[in-house]
Amino acid sequence: MAENDDYYAILGVARDASPEDIKKAYRRCAIQFHPDRNPGDAQAEAHFKECAEAYEVLSDPDKRARYDQFGKAGLRGAAVHDWAHTDVHDIFSMFEEVFGFGDLFGGFGGRRRRGGPQPGQSLRCFIDVTLEEVLAGAEKTVRVARRELCEACGGSGSASGKTKPCATCGGRGRVQQGGGFFRLVRDCPHCGGRGTVVSDPCPTCSGNRFVNRHRTIDITIPPGVEDGQRIRYTGQGDAGEPGAPRGDLFAVVRVAEHAFFERHGRDLLCQVPVSFTQAALGANIDVPTLEGTEPMEVTRGTQSGDLYRLKGMGLPDVHGRRRGDILVLVLVEIPKKLSRRQEELLREFADTERKGVLPHREGFLERLANYIRQQTEAKKDDA
Repeated sequence: MAENDDYYAILGVARDASPEDIKKAYRRCAIQFHPDRNPGDAQAEAHFKECAEAYEVLSDPDKRARYDQFGKAGLRGAAVHDWAHTDVHDIFSMFEEVFGFGDLFGGFGGRRRRGGPQPGQSLRCFIDVTLEEVLAGAEKTVRVARRELCEACGGSGSASGKTKPCATCGGRGRVQQGGGFFRLVRDCPHCGGRGTVVSDPCPTCSGNRFVNRHRTIDITIPPGVEDGQRIRYTGQGDAGEPGAPRGDLFAVVRVAEHAFFERHGRDLLCQVPVSFTQAALGANIDVPTLEGTEPMEVTRGTQSGDLYRLKGMGLPDVHGRRRGDILVLVLVEIPKKLSRRQEELLREFADTERKGVLPHREGFLERLANYIRQQTEAKKDDA
């Protein structure tokens, strides 16, 4: 999501910054650009989400190592949250250990914590495909790290499975500070807004209720998929709280560049060089396709830049309509080096040129002669 590829620059930290420095920088950045502090400022909201994406990667040792070595390309296949579609008011709760409490701005126009168990967050991964795979469709497999409910405690966070009301907030999940006209209401810093606490934390999840697990997910790439298209897999994201649904997984397709073709919707453009003699006399040539090669006739007198069309040999679209075409752009190559015999033959050919043989060139020469004559007459008149 982040337009700035440098996560360190987004948070304003050095590349050797410690985890604590990264946490402090994210906290500062998130509070500065929170939409409740910048109402109606779309740019601030976008930067707020960029900070969250940067912190997610740099706070995870595995993701940070892959990013440091390969940049954002190293994160392909490692699921990151779909920040573009994450509610900004949910981001604080996702990184609660950074702030120690929920929404900082709940008492000043921010939304209150929604009642009931919270659903899981959506994730995003990238899938690289070739044009050949766009033509036929493909099956891909990704390995994602996602949040799962702790099986040992059933998501309660307690070794015994029992919880008790939070003494700080009285089980309400929210606390209030200040009085009179200005009052700050926020998630309880002790229970994190849940209203309950555990006295015997689960040893598996340390009382956090969730654990990170790697999962392998099969991705189906439909024929005709577009570059940048998102494929949604419902219920394949992070686990929600007990009783709430999982988030979704969005697979973002990236179509690789091709050695021969440039894509234009369903059509494919291919530049094919031909020799001067092939263009002048006509020839049968082989043109590359996504399924091999296809014979094509170059007609006599073909000019450089002429366009031929191989119908029905392009790409389908995701709706199953017929395939597009391959557009063949002919480029006439002029030899840079000639043998003595070739030069003799071309000079003989040049001697045979006369009006009508090369009408375009002849017309140019006539216009040039007229232009020179007009310029000469104009100079005489000025004199």
